[in-house]
Amino acid sequence: MSSGLSFGYSNTEFNARAFGVRAAYGSVTDADAALRSGAAEFVGGAIGFDATTTASLIAPEHVDFSAASPETPPSTDSVTRTLSVTPDAVHRARVQSAIDAIDAGRVEKVVVARSLQAELSEAVTPEQMVDRFRATAGDATVFAADLSGSPDHRGRWLIGASPELLLRKRGATVHCVPYAGSAPIHDADGLPVADAADSLARSDKDLREHAYVVDYLREILSPLCTEIDVPARPTTIATRHVWHLATPIVGRLADPTISALHLAALLSPTPAVCGTPTAAAAALIGEIEGRRDFYAGAVGWCDAAGDGEWVVSIRCLELDTASSRITAWAGGGIVAGSDPDAEVAETTAKFQTVLSALGPVAEPARTGN
Repeated sequence: MSSGLSFGYSNTEFNARAFGVRAAYGSVTDADAALRSGAAEFVGGAIGFDATTTASLIAPEHVDFSAASPETPPSTDSVTRTLSVTPDAVHRARVQSAIDAIDAGRVEKVVVARSLQAELSEAVTPEQMVDRFRATAGDATVFAADLSGSPDHRGRWLIGASPELLLRKRGATVHCVPYAGSAPIHDADGLPVADAADSLARSDKDLREHAYVVDYLREILSPLCTEIDVPARPTTIATRHVWHLATPIVGRLADPTISALHLAALLSPTPAVCGTPTAAAAALIGEIEGRRDFYAGAVGWCDAAGDGEWVVSIRCLELDTASSRITAWAGGGIVAGSDPDAEVAETTAKFQTVLSALGPVAEPARTGN
């Protein structure tokens, strides 16, 4: 089997790099069973938006953990590309369809995304793309997951810089930091938006959107925990391009043998990237967007002790290494009272994480899906 990189995970505390493929699993159940039986000592990779049907999880030949290292400068060679993005008018119409569904009582919240396609003029390796994200992503967790464990995604990688911790498990302690409710830091001209953080913290729409996620996590985790701490109000956290509402949640598991991988599949997708009720929101997303594969799922790792860390797979792209083609996504939570124009602006801001990693635009964006 190949001894090259098969999984990468890097945050402000540590780097984890896995090499080679000892075994690949197309389901969470199979990967979790391998960890419990001792057949695998470490599993890393991606769980799809529908964790019951889509996964690519790798048991590597070996894995290296190290302390967080300085940002790696990306290659100085220009990576030119052509772009196409779901047009503003199309996304605006999708948001309106979601609002209509909310008004009709189908869902209370749904996350609607738009896509971006890029065709690179020269080949880029997963390692090179990781370096680009690390150089531009600030405090976000940079990840790279080989998707070859999923038969439909051979030769493809999920690479990105997620700001959102789905969960971290150490022993009996589980820690979640859900994000929901967002506001651009800069306007369309690149100027700071005055009082953006304060306005977000007071926004009834965004506070309601955030509460759905916190309530969901509390409902799932409480029966599993002997104690759980959930702050009454969220705080505001800034990434390089977007303000977010965030709530740190800490619980103590009654059964510390529950694995981080099992918990990640249990929690994902949260209302932060899907909606509520979950099944109804996922069905509506399928009608509005089409099928989601790995976007808005989870990326992370789990060891034989059941400890591990998973982030929500947002601010990411899928790289086809054979053709150097890229697909990326950006979404926003829609609730009663959402403004379609504001939602278009929010997704535009969220695309900046991927666009910063890709580098200078060689050709203007084309409208289209």
